[in-house]
Amino acid sequence: MFSITFDIQKTIQDIMVKYIDVDFTLWLSWLLMPLLITFLLPLIIVLLLYLTALILYIYRLHRVRIQSAYGTDWKIAAQSVAAAIWDAHGWIWHGYEVVGLENIPKNEAAMLIFYHGTIPVDVYYFLAKVVLYNSKLIYTVADRFLFKIPGWSIISDVMRVIPGTVQTCSSILKEENLLAILPGGVYEAQFGDSYYKLLWKKRVGFAKVALDAKVNIIPIFTRNIREAFRTVTWGRRILLRIYAATKFPVVPIYGGFPVKMITYVGKPIPYDESLTPEQLQKKVATAVETLIKEHQQIPGSITRALLERIFSPEKKTY
Repeated sequence: MFSITFDIQKTIQDIMVKYIDVDFTLWLSWLLMPLLITFLLPLIIVLLLYLTALILYIYRLHRVRIQSAYGTDWKIAAQSVAAAIWDAHGWIWHGYEVVGLENIPKNEAAMLIFYHGTIPVDVYYFLAKVVLYNSKLIYTVADRFLFKIPGWSIISDVMRVIPGTVQTCSSILKEENLLAILPGGVYEAQFGDSYYKLLWKKRVGFAKVALDAKVNIIPIFTRNIREAFRTVTWGRRILLRIYAATKFPVVPIYGGFPVKMITYVGKPIPYDESLTPEQLQKKVATAVETLIKEHQQIPGSITRALLERIFSPEKKTY
């Protein structure tokens, strides 16, 4: 009797494995696909950052051979390779382009002001373009929490990413370097939305730096940056309180959508000693808002941004 029962169970199991498992697997894949697309794709950016760190470690480890091969400092060679990787990723995943790259000076200092997306991948792509096309590395101010991430130290060292005080930033500009700042910071990244309103509050630090260093400011905005990655909208009040207390990004991110991205580089805002930091901040904010109004349909749409991969709104780009 036991033998017959065992045979029946085995037969049923064989049938399930042969005829049901495939369908169940397909169903499970279909069920989990939205989760994979929306929450796991952002990991691509994390993996790319660590790939960049790995490449930089390799260049540092073999700097003698690389210097012999290229006749230059290992960091410069590593910067070019890292830039090529990010440029390729931007072109493949987002059809990334730049309009107005000629507004970036090649032989003088300037401050570049960006709108802060949920994940500022546009800044990574843009920095890569400038390294490849202008042969110039841009110093970038990043939030302090990034410097606590394992593996970030070599990226910040080689790619010139700094926490950024007024004195440090001013010194960098006075040495005739380019400096990129995202005034909205993590707050704008976490709590901004597809309406693209600036969330700069009363931050005037960048204006103080520009006035002290006597440099021009270049406003920059990337079309569809909010459609590539987004933050969840539920529990905003609680998350806002947590962020206010910890200054650590706590809002869940989803996305990684291969939307069309175009970075628009505005005309330089000349140094004007008659302006106060507050007045200059408002002037720069107006310039960025103008770029948003001219080049971004409000509210942003993921579907429309995906269709722009086929029907691009721009023709002459880098």
